[in-house]
Amino acid sequence: MSPLDRIAADLDELTAIRRDLHAHPELGFEETRTAGLVADKLASWGIEVHRAVGRTGVVGILKGRGLSDRRIGLRADMDALPIEEATNLPHRSTVPGKMHACGHDGHTTMLLGAAKYLSQTRDFDGTAVFIFQPAEEGLGGARAMLADRLFERFPCDEVYGLHNQPNGPYGRLAVRRGPAMAAADFFDIRIVGRGAHAAQPNRGVDPVVVQAALVQALQTIVSRNTDPVHSAVVSITQVHAGAAYNVIPEEAHLAGTIRTFDDGVRAMVGERMRETCAGIAKAFGAEIHVEIRDVFSVLRNSEIQARAALDVATELFGADKVDADPEPKMGSEDFADMLLAVPGAYAWLGQKAGAALHNAAYDFDDSIIPLGAAYLARLVERRSAAGL
Repeated sequence: MSPLDRIAADLDELTAIRRDLHAHPELGFEETRTAGLVADKLASWGIEVHRAVGRTGVVGILKGRGLSDRRIGLRADMDALPIEEATNLPHRSTVPGKMHACGHDGHTTMLLGAAKYLSQTRDFDGTAVFIFQPAEEGLGGARAMLADRLFERFPCDEVYGLHNQPNGPYGRLAVRRGPAMAAADFFDIRIVGRGAHAAQPNRGVDPVVVQAALVQALQTIVSRNTDPVHSAVVSITQVHAGAAYNVIPEEAHLAGTIRTFDDGVRAMVGERMRETCAGIAKAFGAEIHVEIRDVFSVLRNSEIQARAALDVATELFGADKVDADPEPKMGSEDFADMLLAVPGAYAWLGQKAGAALHNAAYDFDDSIIPLGAAYLARLVERRSAAGL
């Protein structure tokens, strides 16, 4: 029996796990209930469990029947988002202001499905390393696990990850070789003016006016400073100022994100942002303080491991369900930091049409759980073989 058929037989059990996780979302580095559920499931299947790796992460170790010393890592993310759920599903979030709006509940469940299958069959040569990562959503969970010596304590020759892709195509697995997802920086800009009565703006330095000018000016970094053949995004996602109708505030704030694929472009965008802020501050007589934080690295899939992932997907799903040349994504993923330490590949798996990721109406498609779990399990069976 193929892993797909065998795992599909457990779909009801796995769906119940996924919906339980969905109903009890936890934000980054708060995943104590989730980690406990994961650890208990792994232990019940006879898998060696290590808790509190990178604060709230969990690692499971399972030795196969063969003599190979190859070790294959599989990673899933566990954290939810600070979003108020807008569905009326029976398994909707029970925690106000928190929601699994990116499918991490599904990713965790798929890895649990792969772990259960492999623990029952043991039809592989080396060792499977199951990595359940906290805090993927911009809080540095991968870096926390790496700082906790993840790959020194649990060595891996290769490591693989997987993400759902809303609106499909359903059941199609896509893997891009080389740079596949963008680096991300988050920025905070604090504008300090001089407060005044709104009826006497000449007595102050209005940070709201400075803010408006800055929002416009920062957009020219991509349109007029970046080589058109290179991709870059500067998005301002937060604008804050004032608390009264008749008061010019003392300060205003902007925040947002930068996305790039090239280290040179990344450095240039940061430099131009600081220069633009300095120029506008001088022009308006204000102070502008800029903080730019490296949050995600460029995700680069290794050639050999990307090809291996595509081969496994072709075997399981058929050639018509595999995309070997998808477009790179300007979204970011902190699995990139694990790929800087160990060669591997990150894939996207299409699910049924529905709300987009990070949307309050999003829900994971449970029917793809066996597909993702079988893909992860087969990677261990194929890539742990002696002599590779």
